Amino acid sequence: MTAERKTVRLTYREAIRQAIREALQRDPRVFLMGEDVGRYGGCFAVSKGLLEEFGPERIRDTPLSESAFVGAGIGAALGGMRPIVEIMTVNFSLLALDQIVNNAATILHMSGGQFNIPLVIRMTTGAGRQLAAQHSHSLEGWYAHIPGIKVLTPATLEDARGMLWTALQDPDPVLIFEHGGLYNMEGELPADAGAVDIDRAAVRRPGTDVSLITYGGSLGKALQAAEELAALGIQAEVVDLRTLRPLDTETILASVTRTHRAVIIDEGWRSGSLSAEISARIMEGAFYELDAPVARVCSAEVPIPYARHLEEAALPQVGTIVATVREMMGAHG
Repeated sequence: MTAERKTVRLTYREAIRQAIREALQRDPRVFLMGEDVGRYGGCFAVSKGLLEEFGPERIRDTPLSESAFVGAGIGAALGGMRPIVEIMTVNFSLLALDQIVNNAATILHMSGGQFNIPLVIRMTTGAGRQLAAQHSHSLEGWYAHIPGIKVLTPATLEDARGMLWTALQDPDPVLIFEHGGLYNMEGELPADAGAVDIDRAAVRRPGTDVSLITYGGSLGKALQAAEELAALGIQAEVVDLRTLRPLDTETILASVTRTHRAVIIDEGWRSGSLSAEISARIMEGAFYELDAPVARVCSAEVPIPYARHLEEAALPQVGTIVATVREMMGAHG
């Protein structure tokens, strides 16, 4: 008889805090830096208690200057450290675009392979919390356009706990996008949970009729939509991309080959989006497997509104996913 694996109940934010704590304990080169990560405990309470445990050398509050502290992180990585840089929201990361896109992503190539940048940048993304346009956009698809970096989007407790350590072992820059709507998500996690693979997408629910392809904060909506569709006799397969760069095209195409239909759910805007890239890859790699055109459920092409009813109307919702699939199945049998 096998012994039961012990589990602990915790939230998404606690899973990330555990991951940061473990990294700090395991490797003296690791430190955390960013706005309010120390005395305040992090804008989303992820780093709460870490300053008291590890001290101000390793939990570093920074001035309000994204370009400065991301640049300092790049310098520390060049100097042999393993920095974790926290940017409060993805919107504010635009103030550090020069550092991320023109330096972190390119120095290895521009130095002829001499200088790696083992830097991890964490930031909150996504809407649904009435924080209006300056704190709510989903811009991770922009970063997925840039060679020289990896882009991770943990949607589960296991990935929130395990992706950080794998990212810290990478010799090149890794960006981790944490959806703000997930921080309070609670569930069971094995007590010995550790590093996870960051190279492959995951099929979170098997199905035979349609592939729902998504990531991050939209995974829960896709799974809920799949439940509702099952009650209607439609078996939806749910694919969690997990990593947006490099995309696991093989898993995407394998799913579409099984189901012959695809709906992509992406909280980013439709125009020039990650969903457009995935759609193109399906058309290039599985066109003759499709029984219907690829469909997309994306955010409305507006700055995310503050008012709750408008914000909800602007975002992909379970009802929209279900309606899109039903239309696809009805029109194409």
